[in-house]
Amino acid sequence: MALLVPVAALAHDVAQSDKAFVSSISGPAIPQFLYLGAKHMVTGYDHIAFLVGVVFFLRRLKDVVLYVSLFTLGHSTTLLAGVLLGFGVNSYLIDAIIGLSVVYKGFENVGGFQKLGLAINTKVVVLVFGLFHGLGLASKVQDLEMSRDGLLANLIAFNVGVELGQVIVLSFVVYLFSLWRDRPSFTRYAFAANVLLIAVGLWLTTIQIQGYLAA
Repeated sequence: MALLVPVAALAHDVAQSDKAFVSSISGPAIPQFLYLGAKHMVTGYDHIAFLVGVVFFLRRLKDVVLYVSLFTLGHSTTLLAGVLLGFGVNSYLIDAIIGLSVVYKGFENVGGFQKLGLAINTKVVVLVFGLFHGLGLASKVQDLEMSRDGLLANLIAFNVGVELGQVIVLSFVVYLFSLWRDRPSFTRYAFAANVLLIAVGLWLTTIQIQGYLAA
């Protein structure tokens, strides 16, 4: 599939319309950047795939909140620091790592690391991958070429928008899982679903590596 689909179609680049809009803004524009942040998360298939893997087996709301908070801490830190300090990170390589984070979560969910005799602290890993996801977001924000006038306020608004988008997506995902877990089909197809998640992660990673080599 990765070889048949054009790289440009799935490179997860910033929409040119968004870039043109942001480049025309000077000064704080809180509502606009709230919207852009939420839009990026809701349409960010790689971020959503990782979060699906994170909450797949979490039944208790407090566990969902804990893991999502760790992820949020990670990506908020590197998003803000990456843009404000101007970290130069190749977006293809970062997005390839994000694809691998999806592979990791699916592999963990099928008991892959346990079978290998590896004891991994999932909370730490979610935080670390959150840092990489934040770098990916930072690269996208830098591509928007935001004005330095009002940068901090707009960047915070974008980050809050990302969190709002994350809440929207997770509310939907957690609700669907709550309906599915009590059905016999969950036990039958949970393994297959996570194998599919691994395949999606490998697909996303391949696309980004292909994009990096073609750049």
